[in-house]
Amino acid sequence: MVSPLIGTKMLVPPLRHDLVTRPRLTRRLNKVTESRLTLLSAPAGFGKTTLLSQWLQDWTAAGDADFDPERRCVAWVSLDASDSDPASFWTYLITALSAGSSVVCAEPLALLQSGRAQIEAVLTALVNELARQPGQVVLVLEDYHAVTDREVHDSVAFFLEHLPPDAHLVIATRADPGFPLGRLRARGDLVEIRAADLRFSTEETIAYLTSPYLAGSGVELSREDIATLGARTEGWIAALQLAALSLRGRDDIAGFIDGFSGSDRYVVDYLAEEVLDRQPEPVRDFLLSTCFLDRFTGDLCDAVRGSRGGNHMLESLARSNLFLVPLDDQRRWYRYHHLFADLLRARLGDAGSGHMPMLHRRASDWCSEHGLPEEAVRYAVAGEDFDRAAYLIEEAVPQLRRTRQDRLLLTWIRALPEPVVRRSPVLCVVAGWAAMTAGDLDAFEDLLDAAEEALAAGKADERLASTWAETEDLRTAPAMVAVYRASLAQARGDIEGTADNARHALALAGPEDHFVRGAGAGFLGLSAWAAGDIASALARYGEAVRALHAAGNHVDELDGTIVLADLWVTAGRPSKARRLCEQSLATASGSEHPHQRAAADLHVALSELDLEIGDLTSAEEHLETARMLAESASITENRHRWFIAAAHLRAARGDHDTAMSLLDRAEELYRPGFYPNIRPIAAIRARIQIAAGDLDAAAAWADAHEVAMGDEPSYLREYEHLTLARLVHAENGERVEHGGLDVLRDWLGRLQAAATESGRRHSVLEIGVLQALVFPATPGTSPGHAGVSTASLSRRELQVLRMLGGELTGPEIARELYVTLNTLRTHTKRIYIKLDVTTRADAVKRGRERGLL
Repeated sequence: MVSPLIGTKMLVPPLRHDLVTRPRLTRRLNKVTESRLTLLSAPAGFGKTTLLSQWLQDWTAAGDADFDPERRCVAWVSLDASDSDPASFWTYLITALSAGSSVVCAEPLALLQSGRAQIEAVLTALVNELARQPGQVVLVLEDYHAVTDREVHDSVAFFLEHLPPDAHLVIATRADPGFPLGRLRARGDLVEIRAADLRFSTEETIAYLTSPYLAGSGVELSREDIATLGARTEGWIAALQLAALSLRGRDDIAGFIDGFSGSDRYVVDYLAEEVLDRQPEPVRDFLLSTCFLDRFTGDLCDAVRGSRGGNHMLESLARSNLFLVPLDDQRRWYRYHHLFADLLRARLGDAGSGHMPMLHRRASDWCSEHGLPEEAVRYAVAGEDFDRAAYLIEEAVPQLRRTRQDRLLLTWIRALPEPVVRRSPVLCVVAGWAAMTAGDLDAFEDLLDAAEEALAAGKADERLASTWAETEDLRTAPAMVAVYRASLAQARGDIEGTADNARHALALAGPEDHFVRGAGAGFLGLSAWAAGDIASALARYGEAVRALHAAGNHVDELDGTIVLADLWVTAGRPSKARRLCEQSLATASGSEHPHQRAAADLHVALSELDLEIGDLTSAEEHLETARMLAESASITENRHRWFIAAAHLRAARGDHDTAMSLLDRAEELYRPGFYPNIRPIAAIRARIQIAAGDLDAAAAWADAHEVAMGDEPSYLREYEHLTLARLVHAENGERVEHGGLDVLRDWLGRLQAAATESGRRHSVLEIGVLQALVFPATPGTSPGHAGVSTASLSRRELQVLRMLGGELTGPEIARELYVTLNTLRTHTKRIYIKLDVTTRADAVKRGRERGLL
């Protein structure tokens, strides 16, 4: 669920009354157009925001020989903890950019708001728009230290790497950002202003403490007093401001300054007491009762305090410059200076613990009523009102699920105590899904049990049921538990259990429960696939995709076509699989709001089809496109496929070490439970080891996974079995005992019969290729062509000839033989010469005449 944007976060803060001009720093900021990033990094209270506000006002107003001030555009975003999420972060930045400049941001904003776009795709569109901007654009991110999400840091790094020359990023933060600065620094693309630079110089301290604004308060300081205070504070601006407030109305100024010492923390604590104790009781009470709010209006303050007069109090505090930061020109929304808020909260301490839950509850209620669900949940959790937080989350789940805000949902779930989650069937299902994505199947099963227990308890106890939000997810919870039990069974290789639970889900679903019906039919199709029954799998999964379309789950529908494509490949219809993927990609890319997530997955599927026919160039292009669409935005269950396809590509080019590293990453991302494990990554690794000549490692794989000759045919293990056959061939049959290659011949025959019976034509072709590799025909002399001896055909040429008699294309034969297409052509040309033919068909015919096929 996307909360309404707070416009005040995107406004440049107004200048302070006690502003001290700082030309030595503004001159450095004027170099912003010479670098990609300007970084202001210093602890709280060092004047970063004030300096930027002052500089921007001058920079956008001033012109010179090179730049027209009207062609200097600024976008500003004040960040907070709620922006530690890629979607929220970039929505604010792009919206601010659109409002603060002539940059047209419709496309990137639409991609982002669709809830389906990958972040890198959004940023690519944004970078392209910035490149078309005629003037200089500066994007300012204030309080970047509030961002803690790794993905946000990575996306900012990507954005910086691709910024056009006339776009520049300025970051103000209390700590260095979570992305590397070394490369920018080495390239001269970084301007840094740090605490040592921001500290008030002696001249600036004098200017501040003798300013008309401060002088009007009745405080008069000698130059000696100013020098002492400046030295004691070491130019720390916030401490000077606090000191100036404490000096008001004090007679013994010199004594106060002499006693002003200690570490920053001591100074902060000391001055907080001095400032707060000197405020009237109503002001002090207002500050302490609202300091927990991240941002506030007079109305919110009134709701929290159960009183009136909030707007009047805020206006009074603003006039007194009491660390209140206005967030809009109308001065409706405010926040406390972060340092001051910290001081207030520390002072509140245990004294406010008794009524804090009530204040948090009131804040949560107000935010919920005003369409701010994220804040509503946050205040409920902060106030430890977990039952209310659970209810608010239940209300939000349907929309969060539809818009795929998985990270936010999981953050909320993890913030709740386990007993609270286990009382709610909806939250148990959500938590179970989280456990599955983390690979913890035991916890997954336990939470599904808890969901059913909660449903049973709700039937027996109306009071318990009344605490649940009445949503679509609650109504369909029994069916969704069955769906997830099917997923759990599949993850454990239980084909029958997968089908039984899927049928149970369908029995529980109503006629209009299209999503549940799609999921149930989907798992029936997947169970048939795992059993090797491709015809049934195609029929049931086709039903699933149609149900997902009816449910309006278009991304899931498009991703479902990838499974259908896999099934058509298994059935020996790769051309149909390709048409399906290309049609779906056109849909995903051509809609008003492109489904970038599905498009990335479809590009990976097309790369896999290209690899099957040896078109490595096209395969790489599809993989690169998928990567640019942002690997991190691909749905969880498909993320590993990119790395598997990339590994196959690297292996086909002979780079086996990189291929193995890519498979390591694939293993990290793979999660059981979504699709049957038809091609285990460990077996893929073994095939690449065989191709690289590392037969000992491949043999160790076979031993560790107990893959042996004579195993009963099973589709779930077929890929492993055929991998073992490749190993046996590579070892020249040395691993085969009790009958030698005859055992392998019989075993491959049984595997081929099972594949033929189940309609798995792709498997039949692969087994045929292995039979050709392991058992090439014995060369001899053709009676009809005494002048041409077939003994002149090498073993490899005999293998190629036998494969030419099959249905594989030239690139497919090259891939199976682990040779390049040029090498295959060389073998084929020699075969033609030796058999005295000029076409593939004639070569096959001549081979049959001579008993070679």
